[in-house]
Amino acid sequence: MRALSGIQPSGALHIGNYFGAIKQYVELQQQHEGFYFLANYHALTSIRDAQTLREYSLQLATDLLALGLDPGKSVIFKQSDVPEVTELTWLLSTVTPMGLLERCHAYKEKVAEGLPADHGLFAYPVLMAADILIYDSDLVPVGQDQKQHVEVTRDIAAKFNATYGEVLKLPEALILPELAVVPGLDGRKMSKSYDNTILIFEEPGALKKKVMSIVTDSTPVEAPKDPDKCNVYALYKLFATSEEQEEMAQRYRAGGLGYGEVKEELGRRIADFFASYRERRRKLAADPDHVRDVLKAGAQRARSEARVVLDRCRQAVGA
Repeated sequence: MRALSGIQPSGALHIGNYFGAIKQYVELQQQHEGFYFLANYHALTSIRDAQTLREYSLQLATDLLALGLDPGKSVIFKQSDVPEVTELTWLLSTVTPMGLLERCHAYKEKVAEGLPADHGLFAYPVLMAADILIYDSDLVPVGQDQKQHVEVTRDIAAKFNATYGEVLKLPEALILPELAVVPGLDGRKMSKSYDNTILIFEEPGALKKKVMSIVTDSTPVEAPKDPDKCNVYALYKLFATSEEQEEMAQRYRAGGLGYGEVKEELGRRIADFFASYRERRRKLAADPDHVRDVLKAGAQRARSEARVVLDRCRQAVGA
């Protein structure tokens, strides 16, 4: 089975990115053929500086390799290195109903936030569908809140097939295990847009400073506390065994435990958990040509797969 996912190069990865998606991608490549791409064309809806986009793309590729995506098991490539995707996007656009795009929540949410309503933002789901369909993908790993992306892709593919015959494979959503929202420093969902992140490859000094700044309530040290209402404990659980989680929860409820002590422990655990990844990333960053070679080889493989599907579609439409 072929699993496909794209990740936007929008800056340094944070621990929410790791536990919410990348950890699962690394595990999936043990069971499925993985196609993972840097979605740099999607990033154009928010990044308009060429040098920044290039730097973010190389940085993301370096991060993914350091975190365990293996080019021996997965095809890792840059979206823009497969021009067949943009041609398929146009073919799909000619059969995609306007109403389908108007219902997509990502567009509606961003417009509601006051972001410019350009065509790229509106037609984003068609490019996403092309990304998925052009590799004959079987599975698309997503969280429950992203399931609509796959449903839209299936709708577009079904419309194309209804018009031109059974040309495109309809992928299935592979719903990733439910994960409680990873809280940021301020208690909201960890997100670059909120500037409340803890970066995976944070320098030790900056990591400690950020962890110690996590927002907590003003409950005195000696008073009992509810671990399930504490952002620090929610993060601690990501790095602790079930037994360690229960022991810490009991200490919360018993009183006498200060938030500062838990933050210190959390900071140590984050640093230790990502220590080997940081070292691997340091070596990769010192050899950017190797990272570029991985992307180049991945693009060659991806293009060979994409050409097969695009040729089917071109023949079907009479191009």
